[in-house]
Amino acid sequence: MTLTPQWLDELRARTSLSTLIGKSIKVQKAGREYKACCPFHNEKTPSFTINDEKGFYHCFGCGAHGDAIRWMTDQRGLPFMEAVKELAATAGMDVPAADPRAAKRAEQARGLHEAMAAAQSFFDDQLGGLDGGEARAYLGRRGISDATRRAFGFGYAPDARGKLKTALRDFGEPMLVEAGLLIDPDGERDSYDRFRGRLMLPIRDIRGRVIAFGGRILGDGEPKYLNSPDTPLFDKGRTLYNIDKASPASRQTGRVIVVEGYMDVIALAQAGFADAVAPLGTALTEHQIERLWKMVEVPILCFDGDAAGQKAAIRAATRALPLLRPGHSLCFATLPKGQDPDDLLRASGAGAMQAVLDAAQPLIERLWSHELSAAPLDTPEQKAALKQRLRDITDAIGHPDVRAHYAHEFRERYSALFFARREAAPFQPRAQGSGGGQRWQRDRRGNWKPPIPPAGQEARAIGAGGMEQRLLRAVLAALLRHPEQIAPHREMLSGLHIADPLLGQLMDAMIRCSFRKETVETQALLTILGQGEVYNMAKGMLRADTFTLTPNRMTTDPDRVARDLEEAVRVIAQGPELEAALVEATRRFESDFSEANFAEQQRIRALKAEHDRRLAELAQSEDSI
Repeated sequence: MTLTPQWLDELRARTSLSTLIGKSIKVQKAGREYKACCPFHNEKTPSFTINDEKGFYHCFGCGAHGDAIRWMTDQRGLPFMEAVKELAATAGMDVPAADPRAAKRAEQARGLHEAMAAAQSFFDDQLGGLDGGEARAYLGRRGISDATRRAFGFGYAPDARGKLKTALRDFGEPMLVEAGLLIDPDGERDSYDRFRGRLMLPIRDIRGRVIAFGGRILGDGEPKYLNSPDTPLFDKGRTLYNIDKASPASRQTGRVIVVEGYMDVIALAQAGFADAVAPLGTALTEHQIERLWKMVEVPILCFDGDAAGQKAAIRAATRALPLLRPGHSLCFATLPKGQDPDDLLRASGAGAMQAVLDAAQPLIERLWSHELSAAPLDTPEQKAALKQRLRDITDAIGHPDVRAHYAHEFRERYSALFFARREAAPFQPRAQGSGGGQRWQRDRRGNWKPPIPPAGQEARAIGAGGMEQRLLRAVLAALLRHPEQIAPHREMLSGLHIADPLLGQLMDAMIRCSFRKETVETQALLTILGQGEVYNMAKGMLRADTFTLTPNRMTTDPDRVARDLEEAVRVIAQGPELEAALVEATRRFESDFSEANFAEQQRIRALKAEHDRRLAELAQSEDSI
């Protein structure tokens, strides 16, 4: 469809902005304009002005500004076309259709919406009538107030096969079947009402229109909850319950709470948490996650504390991994075991619920704790299995920068968990001349000093010069010649901090290319680098053949290439780790002059010396041999 500027101007002209805004907030006349407390920020004195003549609103407090369409997208959270359609319907204007088929589909949708609205009215009447006594009693037992009942549109489907069918017969059976209100048993018997003897809840789209229903059985029987089937109006994998109310509420709170079911949402709303939504009987889908991210960058998933609830949380976490991008993630609030939101609110009040939300874990914390508890970690094989599971998580992340940060964070945690040093027992130092190997000395103030100076405190990175940088250049040159070797080493390489910006850019580009599904060849890598300093450096590396590293000698033995590269990358990565370990061992030694601490410092110093020797061997050029 084509929306011309003239058509949009006519739509704005036919819309009373003060009336539109007055449906959501309280407005008051102020001369030729209207004033209100701004809905986009908290304030006590009205600074939000509405001008019907000019057709715009403006807040002098926060700067919010726009017309009727902008109000619908910013405050109501509607997509642009949904906002235009709703305004056009109110103004009595037809939205231009792209072709006759689109116009026919729009007309069919209007008929289905009207049928669903009529069904909602029928269910509402039944709840207030004689047949609705049991449903009203159930709402009373659940503590649902009359105001909440009206806000969420509770109704009742009588326990009869044809009452709804009879009440809505003017729409015709085919339309009622297509809307999911009737079941057609393929001509074997007459069609009959889908929902019978159930407490009914309308499911609305972002515009607040009824598109489906959920029904809860009042007595014994299965299923406990029954949803409408997928229809032209309703796709349960793309719909979130209460999205129409939660979307504008989230603009006030900056938060969206995702819970497991209808009644959780309603209990939260009644307790003052208006920004809650729920999936509709399925695990959270990719479409629903993307819809949540349009509302806030980090939704809170608050599932039950039992095993099923936590399994659903992990399923959602896993499903989100390929979608993650900078700034957009999930966090997880865990309810006490055996309680859902309604239980917690009844037992402990809104403050307890707020405390649960405030303690929500970031996605990486939830993934780490889940994998840590997934299996025993007693043997080397089990520890290696944990590392593999963490690698599988990072490999599933689509965005390269997010993936690199997850890989680095998991590597840091894994190393801290299994390779942290233990503190040793205290020991009194020997004075100078007391015999033995190493000797202690007093400084001029009489304090004991160890004979070995502490390691430097400079940044633990691959420097801009020296043997480490030389070996790194050799490794990158080898990877340029053998791009298939990038993927096996990318986790360790991505954790390095490289002082030389050109080498850092080259390595980042190579790692990003390695995540492609197709095989990356040397020429393709050069093409991706484009023309510039990094490209010229890479070409120079390929021309040079002065390193003793086997992969740069054009060997035809792929196993030898893999082995030599593995050792070189390991040596590069170990340097900063040993430096950091030596600093920590020296710090402990200075604070506690124990024999064990001294021995630990010496052990690490010996490892560092051996590392430096091997580094020198690998980094020397062939013409120096």
